[in-house]
Amino acid sequence: MKGPARLFTKSFLGSMRDLLPIILVIAFFQIVVLQQAPENLLQTFVGLFFVVLGLTFFIFGLEQGLFPVGESMAYDFASKGSVFWLLTFAFALGFGTTIAEPALIAVAEEASKVAAEAGMIGMNTTAMEAYADGLRLTVALSVGFAIALGVLRILLNWSLQYLIMGGYMMVIVLTGFAPDEIIGIAYDSGGVTTSTITVPLVTALGIGLASSISGRSPMLDGFGLIAFASLFPIIFVLAYGMIF
Repeated sequence: MKGPARLFTKSFLGSMRDLLPIILVIAFFQIVVLQQAPENLLQTFVGLFFVVLGLTFFIFGLEQGLFPVGESMAYDFASKGSVFWLLTFAFALGFGTTIAEPALIAVAEEASKVAAEAGMIGMNTTAMEAYADGLRLTVALSVGFAIALGVLRILLNWSLQYLIMGGYMMVIVLTGFAPDEIIGIAYDSGGVTTSTITVPLVTALGIGLASSISGRSPMLDGFGLIAFASLFPIIFVLAYGMIF
């Protein structure tokens, strides 16, 4: 028990350190600029304590659970030489962690409302739900494809910067042809996919895979998957708007 307790204490102190600048900024403007004490001071301190505690549990869970699982599964797939199942796992991981992302659900629902008001789809509930579900499915498929492509890049040692530059050139071209109503939604879709679950798992997958392949550097080759997860939703949603 001493080991986990020591790690938890370290995570708790680290969370306090990370939140300290935010607390100092709020306190400075509250006391120096506004020159007044915050209302419900006790409630504020209790809330801050729970924020620190929640962040501690989250980081502790990542370090103890998600990171080891992601790295070990990537290592096992690479050791068995099963490229098909490794790519399938990467796709399923990206798709599964994105399809139920709350931020994506919120963006898709708001996009369906705007599309209905703009006359792109019917004002009835069925049409709006279908549009939102189609948008969510498109983004989830794009993230799954992006993670699988990122894993393939690590396996084949493709250049990350050229793939990224080519992807953004495609974004620029598609932006010129896509409907104006979908452009903002597409660009926002690239941000909502990097959730608190997707990022740790995908990062661990890349690092574990790069560590298990001879001649690959975890620092040079293990990262970059998150960039794909942010880029390809933009491309897919722009194409979705052009087609539907």
